[in-house]
Amino acid sequence: MTRKGVMVCGHGSRSDAAVGQFKILVDKIAERLHPVPVDYGFLEFATPTIHEGLDNLSQHADDILAIPGMLFAAGHAKNDIPSVLNHYQSLHPQTPIRYGRELGIDLKLLDAACQRIDESLARANQDSALRDLPLSETLLVVVGRGSSDPDANSNIFKIARMIAEAKGFGWVEICYSGVTFPLVTPGLQHASKLGFKRIVVFPYFLFTGILIDRIYDLTDEVAQTYPEIEFIKAGYLDSHECVVDSFLERLAEIETGNNNMNCQLCKYREQFYGFEDEVGLRQESHHHHVEGIGTNGTGN
Repeated sequence: MTRKGVMVCGHGSRSDAAVGQFKILVDKIAERLHPVPVDYGFLEFATPTIHEGLDNLSQHADDILAIPGMLFAAGHAKNDIPSVLNHYQSLHPQTPIRYGRELGIDLKLLDAACQRIDESLARANQDSALRDLPLSETLLVVVGRGSSDPDANSNIFKIARMIAEAKGFGWVEICYSGVTFPLVTPGLQHASKLGFKRIVVFPYFLFTGILIDRIYDLTDEVAQTYPEIEFIKAGYLDSHECVVDSFLERLAEIETGNNNMNCQLCKYREQFYGFEDEVGLRQESHHHHVEGIGTNGTGN
């Protein structure tokens, strides 16, 4: 009898807190899937590595469903994780591994995002002179991680627009924590000049970590330059039950065969202006040098 198991593949972080939050999410997935065994591993820094997680899981399962623990399909989900899984599969041909897609743009995640924003507004309104300010006079800034993949970066624009229209914000701006533009500081500086008294900064991230700390620190720095504006720092998605629901949906897609990433806008599959040289690039991981080396032990 075939024994099914689930492998959640994370990016990894130098932050102990981020690794701990990822583990909480995996525990929630495992609780919902019981008695199906669930394990996890990371591409870089943190342990266990994906290979180690697969070793643990293969003791209890001989048919593995693997999903990327990531919001968007950029290089990590398209190249790095598949490369690691393919290498493991070549060493263990008796254990088939079926790979799912990223979380992507999902209404359940948008529900979670709106709830995180609501929570931040409720906290701010406890002692704010702007507690009665309508959202139509409030600006939302959505911060994405940033990637070298234009398809992944463009998803932040769609998500930001959907949240802003759903909530009724007066305007929405987008920036990124790295790799692409605009970065957080110039993005917030631009937003601060648009005439709004209140700005909500929402990091569209799954977990805490160095990048989240940096986003919040940069928000504080810009706020000092514009004391007439109230900046509200919203929480990230974390292991919200809607996030767990989305992961379970991605697992179900693997078994129904509907687990396709968006290949029509993928720079590795289709020739795209400005990225012509990247069509058909070899699928390989670029994280071997930091695989399993551990966090910094500080939680930052």
